[in-house]
Amino acid sequence: MKLIGMLDSPYVRRVAVSLAYYGVVFENQQLSVFSTFDAFAQLNPVVKAPTLILDDGTQLMDSSLILSYFEAQADAQHQLLPSAPAALATDLALLGVILAASEKAVQHVYEHNLRPAEKQHQPWTDRVTGQLLAACRKWEAALSTRSTAQEKPDQVAITSAVVWSFIQLMIPDVVKADAFKAIAAYAEKWEALDAFRQYPQK
Repeated sequence: MKLIGMLDSPYVRRVAVSLAYYGVVFENQQLSVFSTFDAFAQLNPVVKAPTLILDDGTQLMDSSLILSYFEAQADAQHQLLPSAPAALATDLALLGVILAASEKAVQHVYEHNLRPAEKQHQPWTDRVTGQLLAACRKWEAALSTRSTAQEKPDQVAITSAVVWSFIQLMIPDVVKADAFKAIAAYAEKWEALDAFRQYPQK
């Protein structure tokens, strides 16, 4: 089984860390959708990271869909989402917020790092930044009331840590850590664990 994509992508790293907690053995083939586009296209012409190639050759794309596949097979010890409907809805609602923050952070990075300065559109950047900060405020409020006593990370913990670390690496001047202390503390707790350190953000 191969996970294709770079660990500097929050989506690739989210899958890698989650697979470790699912107990799934895999190889991470670090191909970039930018610098090694042609090599990636040889494996998946869509060139979407993450791509997970199962042992039978089936290709799965999109981090949430990949994780749904393994969550459905996980026993109670390895599940990363609650099974009770109300608790599941709560976690999925928060994951939606966190992934929205991730999407807007990636858009922000792409706008400034890939688009030529003369083609950047400030109203678009302002809109994306507003959406990013709105998502972070909802994320912060949710974590402020969430128990911090758990010892094993669930999917909210994994996604929180991975996305927050990406944001702080790439755009710390846009999303200031001092303004989101609950997220920062939550992420720091999980990033210290072996599975996160095994698949570091690069």
